[in-house]
Amino acid sequence: MQRDELAAWLRLTLTPGVGNISARKLLATFGLPQAIFDQPTAALKQVVNSTQVQALCTEPQELAALVDLTWVWLQQSPANGPRRQIATLGDPLYPQALLNLDDPPLLLYLLGNASYKPNKPPDLIDKALTATFNIANRQTIDTQSSLAIVGSRNPTPQGAANARLFAKSFAQAGLTVVSGLALGIDGAAHQGALDGVSDSHAAVTVAVVGTGLDRVYPKAHHDLAHRIAEHGLLISEYALGTPPLTANFPKRNRLIAGLAQGTLVVEAAIKSGSLITARLTCEQGHEVFAIPGSIHAAQSRGCHALIKQGAKLVESAQDVLGELTWPTKLSKTTESIAASAYAERAEGIFGNDDQLLKALGFDPVGLEAMQARTGLETAQLQAQLMGLELDGLVARLPGGLFQRLSA
Repeated sequence: MQRDELAAWLRLTLTPGVGNISARKLLATFGLPQAIFDQPTAALKQVVNSTQVQALCTEPQELAALVDLTWVWLQQSPANGPRRQIATLGDPLYPQALLNLDDPPLLLYLLGNASYKPNKPPDLIDKALTATFNIANRQTIDTQSSLAIVGSRNPTPQGAANARLFAKSFAQAGLTVVSGLALGIDGAAHQGALDGVSDSHAAVTVAVVGTGLDRVYPKAHHDLAHRIAEHGLLISEYALGTPPLTANFPKRNRLIAGLAQGTLVVEAAIKSGSLITARLTCEQGHEVFAIPGSIHAAQSRGCHALIKQGAKLVESAQDVLGELTWPTKLSKTTESIAASAYAERAEGIFGNDDQLLKALGFDPVGLEAMQARTGLETAQLQAQLMGLELDGLVARLPGGLFQRLSA
């Protein structure tokens, strides 16, 4: 993309009052953004209203600075590291699935060692395009081989463990895990997918963020974002320099839902952004899955509500892998890989016949209640709980509570 072309696209995104839907009408009528801004007022009025026409004829004050910032960002893309690029509507590397949205982003900022599967068959992609985007040297992602995992920013220890374990199984099965890089379930899902990396060239996870790609939010995920760029892709529809505004995150959820064949909700409260993603998934004709939890946990109520509304109840990765229709190259391997992952998990968890784990159950429980269940002395009970905690089988919660991490 040339600098003047970039400037025209950015100007279109910055024009006040001209959203994605109106911009698409203009693009469909006049072609590229440069042509839109060359049109006389009378021609523009045939497509959009007078207020929008006036805005289109006035160059935004922040345009020059944003063009400079974006151009420098693109030019600083390292030769052997995660690539920086912008994909616009009509670009062969723009994710085809997002074109089905009511308001697809006019452009996407991309950072990573992967790209979405070209919208043209390989034999129709010319050599210049291949060289420009390094298609031959990077992993391509197909939305038909992707699954979204979303959930609470404040999960229970069990919920975070479930997200990581399921994501690892999906990555090992050859799927790409899509999430939002938020604290909690999102971060655990990205981590789990990275845990499942077996091929250095595999695109195992995609993070759709609500800020500009020149910053990481939350800051605690700085290292995680860099790992995602190495083994997948970070995506944003927001201009460089965009801070983490509250309104951006519900809006980006439509992209998470659109970039995957289905959505798995691990934990979610009744009023949760994850339920927005689930609703958008349904509206886009994709499957919603939910993992049930304790009836006493607020983080499980959203999942239970989804299940009541028809979401598929999930107890293992195979419940998801067996439900959807994956590409041929994956369908032959998902069942065996998921089964082996589940067997490995069962051996590590259910093979432990410690009576204390059975007494813990699956809900948070206090020390006094555990003494009543087990009859153990305080010192002995605390010692055994500490041992289980060190083994990663039990988590210590606020308020002196303990919770089993096995399923």
